[in-house]
Amino acid sequence: MINADEIAGILKQQIQSFKADLQEDEIGTVIEVGANLARVYGLRGVRSSELVEFPNGLQGVALNLEEDNVGVVIMGPDNDIKEGDKVRRTGRISSVPVGEALLGRVVNPLGQPIDGKGPIETNRYRTVENVAPGVVARQSVKQPLQTGIRAIDALIPIGKGQRELIIGDRSTGKTAIALDTIINQKGRDVFCIYVAIGQKNSTVSAIAQVLEQKGAMAYTTIVAVSPAEAAALRWLAPFAGCAMAEELMYAGKDVLIIYDDLTKHAQSYREMSLLLRRPPGREAYPGDVFYLHSRLLERACKLSDDLGGGSMTALPVIETQAGDFSAYIPTNVISITDGQIYLTPQLFFQGIRPAVDVGLSVSRVGGAAQTKAMKSVAGQLKLELAQYRDLAAFAKLSSDLDKSTQNQLMRGEKMTELLKQPQYQPQAMEDQVAIIYAATKGYVNDIATSRLQNWARGFVAYLHEKHPEVPKAIADSNQLSDDVKKQLDSAILEFNKSF
Repeated sequence: MINADEIAGILKQQIQSFKADLQEDEIGTVIEVGANLARVYGLRGVRSSELVEFPNGLQGVALNLEEDNVGVVIMGPDNDIKEGDKVRRTGRISSVPVGEALLGRVVNPLGQPIDGKGPIETNRYRTVENVAPGVVARQSVKQPLQTGIRAIDALIPIGKGQRELIIGDRSTGKTAIALDTIINQKGRDVFCIYVAIGQKNSTVSAIAQVLEQKGAMAYTTIVAVSPAEAAALRWLAPFAGCAMAEELMYAGKDVLIIYDDLTKHAQSYREMSLLLRRPPGREAYPGDVFYLHSRLLERACKLSDDLGGGSMTALPVIETQAGDFSAYIPTNVISITDGQIYLTPQLFFQGIRPAVDVGLSVSRVGGAAQTKAMKSVAGQLKLELAQYRDLAAFAKLSSDLDKSTQNQLMRGEKMTELLKQPQYQPQAMEDQVAIIYAATKGYVNDIATSRLQNWARGFVAYLHEKHPEVPKAIADSNQLSDDVKKQLDSAILEFNKSF
């Protein structure tokens, strides 16, 4: 028998629980396209920085929200997009894949691999624009981030969570300092992200090769965008790299991020802004170019212990034209960062490499980001070099100098020689301390300046071979105790006899 009540009950239940699988999409129409930008009509509910999708699968970011249309920057070539094409909202704010799966890979600003090593296995995403941690969420910078470069670790120390600008003309060794710092993080549990903005593919390939050879690629991600690609991708690159670094920082890790370089980043932002008809300001940059860099660099910090104590150290690079540090973008970034490393062509061509101008470079964290051992030898070094610079300027004018002035010039010359260092050869803190200690105590005064590089190499090798307990004691305690000083004195005298 058919039970009518039972069938009616089932039908009622199905009607009540029925949900139509309707998907509501907001669709707009392209009214103008060109130079990797599109003006779209009809996306009334779109949000700033939201991703939109074009018919050919390309994505764009909504940047200008105007009264009757939306200015969208296209993340790729605009050849296949034409007037009248439909544009769909995705509802997602622009984001990139993040996590440790990206280590050892070369990716584009959208997080897609470009190194031919297959897809990246990660299901974690992070929005590229995030609010920087507030004052309560941070703690002061107090742990050193060793670069392995004597001139920097001794005189312009960098701490974990600091933002230190590398600034100088073209071909003065800015990228070399950044790469040496990455190589020196091997075995120190620091993850590195290198953002190459508008650099040739051949340059990026050479950098990846060097890092691979030095064993540094295992803890490094390269985010690369070539000058041939859309301005929107060059603008997005540092923010994408920063999001990848933030993911690791909030997981309690220490991260080093290098933006190479922010001059090209500002230029691509200017290009986009002028095409979007935003009003130009000084040097034709838009009014918010300062905010562009400040909101990026403020995200670098040392987090409080409650948030896991992770850190992000930023080394932005700025390229100057003919040493003009007072141009718009250099002064902007100098005012945002916690110090700068100045590189000058004059020193570079004199053979002083890294070509760091110790007089103009500064770290606003100072001794807080140094070990006690380094601080004890660096103070004397700073003083001697400052006196040498003052005297060297006057010595050019005078022919007859008294004995003490000659001695001071000679010592300054030797110090400057010992601060030279070949590329891709970063040095451990304890070895740096031993060399600087020998120089400041006058143990190298009798050695010819031309032989000092050989002396430094030979002395470090001798110390590790004959007196390994001395560098070990410095590395373990981070201090130069009286006992270690005595051992170091006798080791230097022993070595000098045979040198």
